[in-house]
Amino acid sequence: MSITGVYFATLAELNPLEPVTAVPLFTFHIGSWQLVLSNHAVMVLVTAVLLLVGLCIAAHSPKLVPRGLQNLVESVCVFLRDDMARPILGHHTDKYVGFIWTTFFFILTLNLVAMVPTDKIISLVTGRKSHFGGPATANIFITGALAVVAFMMTHVYGIRHHGVIHYLINLAPPSPRWLLPLVYPLELVTIFVRPFTLAIRLFANIIAGHMVLGTIFGLVFIFKNLGVATASVFAALALSFLELLVAFVQAYIFTFLTTLYIGSSVRSEH
Repeated sequence: MSITGVYFATLAELNPLEPVTAVPLFTFHIGSWQLVLSNHAVMVLVTAVLLLVGLCIAAHSPKLVPRGLQNLVESVCVFLRDDMARPILGHHTDKYVGFIWTTFFFILTLNLVAMVPTDKIISLVTGRKSHFGGPATANIFITGALAVVAFMMTHVYGIRHHGVIHYLINLAPPSPRWLLPLVYPLELVTIFVRPFTLAIRLFANIIAGHMVLGTIFGLVFIFKNLGVATASVFAALALSFLELLVAFVQAYIFTFLTTLYIGSSVRSEH
């Protein structure tokens, strides 16, 4: 095989989707049911445990002048409540801010945990290839589940606030009666499109970043050159800082849009 053929054969082995691919790790049998936990599902569970432990530590023995982890968590909570939620929800803020906080911290922690190369660390320690870890928010099923939860809670809050009949009748914005046959179906389409936009936006941004990082690291194994390896490491380091920013921004955008949808469901027009 020619040098060009070897080059393209090696290049073909580089799979940019490998870092974001869901891989089954554990299989459980419950009667006739088979439960499969992928690496992404495990990361969701790990994230939930981290949040339960971390937030409990932050809330333990609260001080009048917060410090350390308590100060960090309180600062984020106050920002989300006063600067993001209150301008949208007004006097309804305190009713729904708990869900807003939960949404933000859960997505942010999922994004941050994904930046830890858990699989690479385990492989270095054990000498065996590991699939433990990975970006859970680069899985459309997980971002879809998050979007569905936000969608359901939006309408649950609206129905609880206005009642079923009044909420459904006034889904469409105020408009002339002759426009209602056109406006109402369009509003229904808009409502059901919202979870798709939430899921795809988060999924696309996270998967793109990790694919680029995986490709840059793959160049080291393709060229096996010190210069390429050095450039790849510095490029990956710079992109990692960008990914850190994306982790916060995407968590904020998802939470902000969810807050907007909650605000529209409990608005006085209903």
